[in-house]
Formats: sequence, C-alpha cells, structure tokens
Amino acid sequence: MTKPMILDVPEWSRFEIHVDGRLAGFAQYRAEPGRITFIHTEIDSMYEGLGLGGTLARFALDAARTRGLAVYPDCPFIRGWIAKHEEYKDLVPGEARPQYDL
Repeated sequence: MTKPMILDVPEWSRFEIHVDGRLAGFAQYRAEPGRITFIHTEIDSMYEGLGLGGTLARFALDAARTRGLAVYPDCPFIRGWIAKHEEYKDLVPGEARPQYDL
C-alpha cells in the first residue's frame, strides 16, 4: 500500500482519503462561516483496520485548525477520535463540549 492521499473536496463537502488511486473513505462535513460540523465518516470495508480513519480524522481536524474553524463533531467517529486525542479538544468550543461528552 502506498502512502494515502487526502484531499478536501468542498464541492462534495467532504475530505477524501485515497489509496493506490482508489477512494478508500471520506469524512462528510457541513461548512458554515467560522465552523465545520462533521456529519459522517466512512472507510471502505476493504481498507478497514489499516488506521486510515485516524489518518483522515487528523488531516481534517488539522485543516480545521489551520483555517481557524470551530469544530462540531456530530459524527461519532470524529467525536470518539477527538476524545482519545486531548490535543484536539480545544477545536470544539467550550460551551459545546458537554453535548459531545468532551
């Protein structure tokens, strides 16, 4: 497996992760001024267990940080990933953290 390629595809409102030229998964979002809400993350079953979901989450959250966006993790996968990575909790506004158990 070659190194995954990740890109933001704003016209489809999602970050995509590609492996060997094939779409391996995506993180769907809703973008609004100053914020991004992650709705759904999916990794193709052919690529499960390879850590691609975490790679995708890190990339998407780093992109949100770079753009200065507040993160609302409605997606259970993104929410769980943030919960396991303390250094990303600050992306979720303080007043929203209780609703996400963060």
